[in-house]
Amino acid sequence: MNTATRSTVGSIIITLLLSACAGATAPPTAVVAIQSPQPTSISAQEPLPKATPTLLPAEPPPSGATFEFKTDFSKHSVPYSDILSGGPPKDGIPAIDSPTFVAVSEADAWLKSVEPVIFFQIGDDARAYPIQIFMWHEIVNDTVGDVPVVISFCPLCNTAIAFERTAAGGQVFDFGTTGRLRYSNLIMYDRQTETWWQQATGQAIAGELTGAQLVFRPASIISWADFKANYPDGKVLSRDTGFSRPYGDNPYVGYDDVNNPPFLYRGPKTPGELPPVARVLTINLNGEAVAYPYDILQQMSVVNDTVGGTEVVVLWAAGTASALDGDTVAGGRDVGAANAYERELDGQALTFALDSSKIVDDETGSEWDVLGQAVNGPLTGKQLTPVVAVNHFWFSWAAFKPETRIYQP
Repeated sequence: MNTATRSTVGSIIITLLLSACAGATAPPTAVVAIQSPQPTSISAQEPLPKATPTLLPAEPPPSGATFEFKTDFSKHSVPYSDILSGGPPKDGIPAIDSPTFVAVSEADAWLKSVEPVIFFQIGDDARAYPIQIFMWHEIVNDTVGDVPVVISFCPLCNTAIAFERTAAGGQVFDFGTTGRLRYSNLIMYDRQTETWWQQATGQAIAGELTGAQLVFRPASIISWADFKANYPDGKVLSRDTGFSRPYGDNPYVGYDDVNNPPFLYRGPKTPGELPPVARVLTINLNGEAVAYPYDILQQMSVVNDTVGGTEVVVLWAAGTASALDGDTVAGGRDVGAANAYERELDGQALTFALDSSKIVDDETGSEWDVLGQAVNGPLTGKQLTPVVAVNHFWFSWAAFKPETRIYQP
């Protein structure tokens, strides 16, 4: 480990430990268990890995875990030796359990145009969750369009992932942070059973519910400028969280340098086709996993592909800052934003191309934006159906899906 990397790692640990010691001005509120309505039709990602685990023989749980958790550690589907402490204790990085929202006009006073936000929508309920807040909380328990959901972000893997919070039988969970990592990825726990859940896969890996699978929902990282332009009446997660944190600062300065090794990673050797910290957009459908390197997306802007028998298009556009580069979340270099959608619309398969600087479909000549919306031409106002596509660093995705096909033009 070189001197620069040691400095980065030390700064992350010290900053997060100090934040864990900072008290909240208001305690979290428990979520009331209610029956979730049926989700709207979306293209769901196949569980990663399949939810048919083999329970492993009993072994000592992670150090200190029995003092912090009431988890049934006799049940687990992963070796406890794979689990490391990230520094902060249980809930040391506090989830937001009672999120409040502000109007776009109010949030515009403290969000920069290039700043990354997590975009999530169910029906007409469109919301932006600024990553500057997720840097210090990682989990937001919310209800969007009457559906209980958890929005999560793991800075060490660059993964913004949304799941439904309703389990089989109708019980609604709310989630917190364990303070532990597996393959450098966030391990969540639910407060109802204290089962541990892997954020990258949505699968329960230790505790009463081991083997259960959360349902993925499409969520994407886009720029604040794109959200406010397309959803001027949308809701924005407020910085009035009940906690005192330096929102806007980046405690992971320089972490996404492609030459850096991942932080606190103990796992399979990363396949050498890409550097471990290379950015990829990933899709997993019907038994096929594909990673789209950002370096290629930046060159092409539009990729037509077929994943697991589903025709998809991946769209990339410049204008979104890296949250993990500069001293501030908004001050990182421009890495752009990528999203994925089904290519079939109203029974017609579309083929997309870059015409000068515009994304158009060959069939109608309509113009599209990176959010999958037709903004000009015969299909103006139409919306492509999003598929679950998750940003990862290559090491993070490859640890869970080593058989992934890496897209090549």
